[in-house]
Amino acid sequence: MNDALNITIVGASGYTGGELVERLLSHPHARITTLLGSESHAAKAEPRSFEALFPRLRGRIGLSITPLNPPALCESDADVVFLATPHETSIELAPKLLDAGKRVIDLSGAWRLGSGDLTKSVYGLQTDRPEWFGRAAYALVEINRDRLPEAQLASNPGCYPTASILALRPLVRAGAIRAGTRPIIDATSGVSGAGRTPNARTTFGEVSLQPYGVLNHRHAPEIELHAGAGVVFTPHLGAYDRGILATIHVELAPGFSAARIAEIYREMYGHERFVRLLPAGEWPSVAGVRHTNFCDLNWAVDEKHGHLIIVSAIDNLVKGASGQAIQAMNAMHGMPEHLGLLDDGLGLAAASSRGGDS
Repeated sequence: MNDALNITIVGASGYTGGELVERLLSHPHARITTLLGSESHAAKAEPRSFEALFPRLRGRIGLSITPLNPPALCESDADVVFLATPHETSIELAPKLLDAGKRVIDLSGAWRLGSGDLTKSVYGLQTDRPEWFGRAAYALVEINRDRLPEAQLASNPGCYPTASILALRPLVRAGAIRAGTRPIIDATSGVSGAGRTPNARTTFGEVSLQPYGVLNHRHAPEIELHAGAGVVFTPHLGAYDRGILATIHVELAPGFSAARIAEIYREMYGHERFVRLLPAGEWPSVAGVRHTNFCDLNWAVDEKHGHLIIVSAIDNLVKGASGQAIQAMNAMHGMPEHLGLLDDGLGLAAASSRGGDS
């Protein structure tokens, strides 16, 4: 690919918008042309300097964030539009952009669940363009890359679902989960998962380790749909800025030994660039994936009781959001998936080794 893609980012003032800009600046085939706010009703707002919002990028991008104007965006020369927007904005804006021939990568939850009824039940959203639920490609690249080259709309997975599905999907495919049981997912996210809007619960003096959304978090249906198994999901807020660590308990079907579990993960991820199977005894951590697009996995099997524990770690703003969106963009356009995400040119051997205690 010789020509650069013209990129527009809607919702550029948020954490995910900032991460998108930072990584796309180093992408050899991406040209950021426009940065927009996320609300149409802010049409009279003044442009804001992107560099003032994200001082670490001073001197690298001279664009301002201007108000969102959907008709002008539809008529623009954008090849790819990233929607780092609220669900309500995405479900309204995406069909307009798609009708205008844009390729859209949506980082909200608006199109993740594959049906209008489920989306209304979980998110309270409705659209007069329900056909896009069936056309949207769920952009967890490792499990769905075959759909992306033909997709006009890519729906980015949630952060908790990314960490959970990558851990569970190989087991579901292999029939390794004992019938009649549900995996138990305890996952903790840094405060950036709550977004950039001020919130008393996530301020420095108030933040604490605590669960939330117990038995009713909207990511549970997404995990179940795309992992292919019912789960018990409990998210937690952690007193750190970024990263997700998920500890997952699985009751194994008869006949699934430690050696077989290791084989299942190697078969699924042994050649994946962004899933790292850690060596025995080395456990994933939020520090280990910070500012990267990697998902680190490891596991241990209690063969006596048929119990498996998997630990999965991602950076919620990168693999859980913006990095994964860029990986999806690369897959959609037939480019190497690591562009804009790995600067060292390391080959596959460095990205995946053996994981799990056995």
